[in-house]
Amino acid sequence: MNGAEALLRTLVDGGVEVLFTNPGTTELHLVGALESVPELRGVLALFEGVVTGAADGYARIAGKPAATLLHLGPGLAYGLTNLHNSRRANSPVVNIVGDHATFHTAFDPPLNSDIGALAGWLRGPVRRPEDAAGAGPDGAATLAAVLEPPGQIATVIMPADVSWSDGGAAASPVRPRSAPTVGQDVLTQVADVLRGGETTALVIGGTALREAGLLAAGRVAAATGARVFQELYSNRVERGAGLPAFPRLGFYPDQVLDQLHGVRHVIVAGTKAPVSFFAYSDQPSLLVPEGARTHVLAQVGQDAVTALDHLADLVAPDTTAPVTEPHRPVLPTGALTVQNWADVVAALLPERAIVIDEGVSSGTALAAATAGAPRHDVLMQTGGAMGDGLPLAVGAAVAAPDRPVLALVADGCVMYTVSALWTQVREQLNITNVVLNNHAYAILRQEWKYFSDRPGRTDPDRNQLFDLANPPIDFVGLASAFGMPTSRATTAEQLAEQLSQALAQPGPHLIDAAIPPAA
Repeated sequence: MNGAEALLRTLVDGGVEVLFTNPGTTELHLVGALESVPELRGVLALFEGVVTGAADGYARIAGKPAATLLHLGPGLAYGLTNLHNSRRANSPVVNIVGDHATFHTAFDPPLNSDIGALAGWLRGPVRRPEDAAGAGPDGAATLAAVLEPPGQIATVIMPADVSWSDGGAAASPVRPRSAPTVGQDVLTQVADVLRGGETTALVIGGTALREAGLLAAGRVAAATGARVFQELYSNRVERGAGLPAFPRLGFYPDQVLDQLHGVRHVIVAGTKAPVSFFAYSDQPSLLVPEGARTHVLAQVGQDAVTALDHLADLVAPDTTAPVTEPHRPVLPTGALTVQNWADVVAALLPERAIVIDEGVSSGTALAAATAGAPRHDVLMQTGGAMGDGLPLAVGAAVAAPDRPVLALVADGCVMYTVSALWTQVREQLNITNVVLNNHAYAILRQEWKYFSDRPGRTDPDRNQLFDLANPPIDFVGLASAFGMPTSRATTAEQLAEQLSQALAQPGPHLIDAAIPPAA
């Protein structure tokens, strides 16, 4: 067994089933090893940002890690944007990065770079086996590392001669530790805060946004009057009829401060205290109201769901969580707007759908519209780096081929990773892509207004750096070039008809939905 096969066999024995890749010459022995490890499915993408984003989407839905295979330092660098989102999502991802043969690097060939420094930016462990015998043990240790709660990205750098050399052997999986539990003293302290009668907010995130955590938080809110909020960007949220629907914290500081107005205590579970996404000269960075105290029920990486459940038993032993009743909007009519496209989606959303929300400024109405829709999961780009939506959809569809995936992606975001459409067609994934096409970087127009009171600022609608209409982007033509069925909608009636047809047919589809920018 050579080093490449030893590494892949170790990952498979540890539960890894999918490898997303855009390989190069230094990875050819790893590609060859896939033929000897048929349990590992290889999925090809044309850009490393699609590879890494797909691994993230897979991990969030499958609940276990995927692997990536990347070409040297430049390949890893191309993938770092969506690895940043993965790191913020705490997704378990094993990166395999090929490198030049150990004897070759001394000559500093053109593709030589400091791969370890690039991988270190992700904050997970980085390993480089020295020979084929080390490939298996390093693979097992890397896999254990990515499974450390709450999940992280770890990297194996594979020199080409380590991959091709004999002497490797699969290593036994290393058992990762479980998520640490919250101590009784913390539970008692937080329970006392909730019983104290002062206005309190409970902010939940991570795994607490699945059914068990939502129901426990709902019990706490019903018994104590605490205001419950969802963190701004979450890796996976279970939503729909039969579950509590809690509002998300706002994007802008003034929105959050308004949501938390009058709060004397902020309790966080599975997330951190709210901070401003960006800095503004007249707004605070930490968005806990002045004079309010922050209490950590469960840190990121601790078992937040069990903590919330035990807390509910303390403060709400006989309380049932209020849940959202089934309801859907009436199908709207007329030209598409920022509101009514979301109503169309909510009216037609199928059971067990996976919704990718990268609508940015165009997606503000989605959560309210879909609150009473059939149960579904929502994935978001957690780190704020654009271009994650289409790759997340690829990974989610690979992880759950029996579930419909609906990718709602702003036009500007699509262009970062448009080649993901090619992978969707190649793999015949059940993804309906809706491009929210407002012909603008509308989020930057909104941000510009925060500075519009300064002398010399132009109207953001006239700033050419925020304009995507010159030249217009033909998304129907782009998707058609990859062999994907496409359509264009300008009215709610057209979107409803096209969405219904796309969801009823297997394989990928793209709908170009023309909407105005958010006001």
